[in-house]
Amino acid sequence: MPRRPIAILLGFAGVAALSLLTCAELGATAVAVAGEGKGGPPPLVVDKKAPLLLEEPAKPDSSGAKKTKRGVADNAPCLVCHVNYKDEPLARQHADVKIGCVKCHGKSFAHRNDENNTTPPETMYPADEIDRACGKCHTSHNVPPAKVIARWQKRCPTKTDPKEICCTDCHGQHRLKIRTVRWDKKTGKLVKGK
Repeated sequence: MPRRPIAILLGFAGVAALSLLTCAELGATAVAVAGEGKGGPPPLVVDKKAPLLLEEPAKPDSSGAKKTKRGVADNAPCLVCHVNYKDEPLARQHADVKIGCVKCHGKSFAHRNDENNTTPPETMYPADEIDRACGKCHTSHNVPPAKVIARWQKRCPTKTDPKEICCTDCHGQHRLKIRTVRWDKKTGKLVKGK
């Protein structure tokens, strides 16, 4: 029988070692490990009454109150394609308070399952509808008008009519910079495609 090296990962007492062994050496090693007495790892003991710890247990802070992990919206189905929104400020801030993509754009199953990228999301927002959509949850704005205009002029230098201002001009970068597909946001019809 030819002596072909086999790479295996051996773990002993918490130490891992990568070793190249021949088939014969592998068999001898397996017998030696199985036959180890006091030098091997301790037997596995499972406490069936203990709870399963899928996350680290909450640790008390200095005040003695338990820290709870803040919930985050699960945007994973959307981030498969729209990975650029994972850390985009508007999407991140909403996700941090358990408001996911589906809250504004619908479940959009057909959009998510369309590998041709030609099916629009259930809900899209033309520029003239963005403020009304944001206003459903955000009922007030606590920034002085002068600061709003200054930021808007900095972020949207090509827009010169203040009537064109909308929430996402200042909040986040919630627009795709490069598009391979474009829909009419009012009708959902494909405008530019592959």
